[in-house]
Amino acid sequence: MGDRAAGGTQDRTNAACQAGRDWVHDAIAKVEADANRSADTHLLVVPLPAEWGIDLYLKDESTHPTGSLKHRLARSLFLYALCNGWIREGRPVIEASSGSTAVSEAYFARMLGLPFIAVMPASTSKEKISLIEFFGAECHLVDDPTAVVAESRRLAAESGGHFMDQFTYAERATDWRGNNNIAESIYEQMTRERHPVPCWIVVGAGTGGTSATIGRYVRYRRLQTRLCVVDPENSAFFDGWANQDPAFTTGRGSRIEGIGRPRVEPSFLPDVVDRMIQVPDAASIAAARLLAERTGHRAGGSTGTNLWGTFRIISELRAAGVHGSVVTLLCDGGERYAHTYYDDGWLSGQGIDITPYDRALRDFLATGSLP
Repeated sequence: MGDRAAGGTQDRTNAACQAGRDWVHDAIAKVEADANRSADTHLLVVPLPAEWGIDLYLKDESTHPTGSLKHRLARSLFLYALCNGWIREGRPVIEASSGSTAVSEAYFARMLGLPFIAVMPASTSKEKISLIEFFGAECHLVDDPTAVVAESRRLAAESGGHFMDQFTYAERATDWRGNNNIAESIYEQMTRERHPVPCWIVVGAGTGGTSATIGRYVRYRRLQTRLCVVDPENSAFFDGWANQDPAFTTGRGSRIEGIGRPRVEPSFLPDVVDRMIQVPDAASIAAARLLAERTGHRAGGSTGTNLWGTFRIISELRAAGVHGSVVTLLCDGGERYAHTYYDDGWLSGQGIDITPYDRALRDFLATGSLP
């Protein structure tokens, strides 16, 4: 009562609060130390005929400690949540994921000694589930892919934990102006190439965080690069972008893990995207397999989606007589998909025939034209 009469102040500097602050400081130091230990990912050259005058690069995100592009996102999300006071010592962290983000977040949760629950579609590859469990996390599988967010919110409320919510916070958690984000890294690595400013950068949507970061960075640095987002079957981003409908939903899960979503996610910023290309799942898988055959780099289906869109753009540049460079992402390694995209039996069970797309890709690599 006396405190209220004096102005109603409250003091949070007691021992328990200070212990919580000390834990957060220690947690942030551990996450930042991980970033300091991790060297930047490689920018690989994909050989194309010299007479085309076009250079293709793959940013190999599979070399992160947790094996995918999502390692960057998970680090940013943890730092964002820690600095916002949302993550607390001993409280569980919950995430809705199709697998790779959950693998990376499980890694950081173990680093901080936190329980972690990954809410994922039951169709998530067995390899990803095993990786998540390797880091000591729990996998909570749901039959309906559209229910992962609602189920994550429920678990967080019941447990007193924090729902990380990558689909809302991905575009906010990353510093798009620089700070060694993926865009800054690409342009730094391109400085000594013959076409240092790419004509196009091609990425999948996923949470929307990567396209938001690159699109903002390009504008901030006043660069001429254009941004293309590729989208697989059953995903909502293409139609949502084309129809300017941020509430668009398909109500269906995607077979290309990591990028396809049944709704347009809050972190997707359509106004920084110059073009979108819708890619059949069979084309994505054919491209991923052909990459492994031609380069020895085995990648997941989302990389195949990137490549199909990239080859489409290169075909058009060739037809227009334009020389330059194009950059896309190798999102994760193919070892996570041995029982899906690289399994002929799985393809048959899904009714996927990659033969016509494989033929089209081989024709493209021979002629520079993708029909």
